Amino acid sequence: MNKILLPIKPEYAERILNGTKKFEYRRRLAKGVDTILLYETAPVKKVVGEVKVIGTRTTAPCILWADTWGASGITKEDYDKYFEDSWWGGAYVLGDATRFKKPKELKDYGINYTPQSYVYIREDI
Repeated sequence: MNKILLPIKPEYAERILNGTKKFEYRRRLAKGVDTILLYETAPVKKVVGEVKVIGTRTTAPCILWADTWGASGITKEDYDKYFEDSWWGGAYVLGDATRFKKPKELKDYGINYTPQSYVYIREDI
């Protein structure tokens, strides 16, 4: 089981947790991921839940949007801004999400910095 922690804006983390955002777009995907820990960025700065990864998609951003926009959880404007000047886009296909009853600190996962991209999480933590 490969688990990563991803920094995600609070509005998008909430949409993942309530099931309306079924794709998490990234310019770079980690390999072999089956679970994503959701680290809500400022002002929350906590790990608020996790979501199962049921697949990945990689293709040109225009094709990726055409295939996923209905469950994207973001606006086309924000999508285009994120993938501006990118020749390919990636997306984790999201499954069931779980909100933690008590949000966790990064240090609970052995992380002592604010991640800017994904971080692999060791299973023995």
